[in-house]
Amino acid sequence: MLDYETLKLIWWLLIGVLLLGFAVMDGHDMGVGVLLPFVGKNDMERRIIINTVGPHWDGNQVWFVTAGGAIFAAWPLAYAAAFSGFYWAMLAVLWALFFRPVGFDYRSKVNNPTWRSAWDWGLFIGGAVPPLIFGVAFGNLLQGVPFHFEDNLMPVYTGSFWGLLNPFALLAGGVSLAMLTFHGANYLMIRTEGEIQERARKAALIFGSVMLLAFALAGVWVSLGIKGYVITSVVDPGALPNPLDKTVAIEAGAWLGNFARQPLLWAVPGAAFVGGLAALLFAWTRKPVLAFIGSAVAELGIIGTAGVALFPFIMPSSSDPRSSLTVWDSAASQMGLSVMFWAALIFTPIVIAYTSWAYKMMAGKITAAYIEANDRSAY
Repeated sequence: MLDYETLKLIWWLLIGVLLLGFAVMDGHDMGVGVLLPFVGKNDMERRIIINTVGPHWDGNQVWFVTAGGAIFAAWPLAYAAAFSGFYWAMLAVLWALFFRPVGFDYRSKVNNPTWRSAWDWGLFIGGAVPPLIFGVAFGNLLQGVPFHFEDNLMPVYTGSFWGLLNPFALLAGGVSLAMLTFHGANYLMIRTEGEIQERARKAALIFGSVMLLAFALAGVWVSLGIKGYVITSVVDPGALPNPLDKTVAIEAGAWLGNFARQPLLWAVPGAAFVGGLAALLFAWTRKPVLAFIGSAVAELGIIGTAGVALFPFIMPSSSDPRSSLTVWDSAASQMGLSVMFWAALIFTPIVIAYTSWAYKMMAGKITAAYIEANDRSAY
């Protein structure tokens, strides 16, 4: 059996992989949903766009479900504190996601322009709201969340939903939304042709530029205007979890501490800019597959930058820094982490292999001729 400290680190990495998997796989589905009402100018074009993701959007959403389940199983204290503090935000995500299954399934069942337009905007909401709120959540994590633990480790949230919508958090939400929309536009370029492909290309150039500019602004804001958290007491990474058994200080520039101690980590935000710029270049030169790979690398860099900056913190507390949750003091038991590790080691390659096969089988352009030939089975 792996030692407790190693398992805690492994699960920090695995949850990061799940979040990246969600951004790359379900993210391009959501990005396509955001672009649907704007890139598609008529009913046929919108059906083409929907059918580029229709066969696999629900399978990709498993990454989101799995990430939520992994947080619950690996970091139960963080799950309890986050889902109570972000309760209304999480409900907004779920309400928005409701539009996706019914939108895909019912949108084309009635040949009525008003009916179909309503579901198109429902798919837009289902694609735009989740990444916006996830970005807002990360923005609040970097500023600290107003919660604390009572002596019995009951989490108490002292903030409000509207307090989450502060300027920096909204900027982080903009980074997230632009990132997934950029990725979705690159995917649309791969699966479509003609005017739809050209509109998707223009959208990729716009949202890719917004993503890079917003990410750069967020980085400057963090380095100059947001204080970070530092553990100031001795912590035993292999000890049993107790979030109150430490002291934490809030210091200017603390979120850059890991980068200062390990300069090689600057390659992580560097990947965001290199991947983003490469994706823009490939979109400009009409090389959609390479643009899609580039935007995936940018997602790795952006998500990884937040993870590296926060480490070892998972959910810093602004109202009681000592209650801040870290990788070391919010984990499940050693046995629980070990069992889940071996399950992940066995099943994750199977999922990746099946997903790769499914995408290979569904490769190719979606055209008006395809929709007309499959009118009853296509979305």
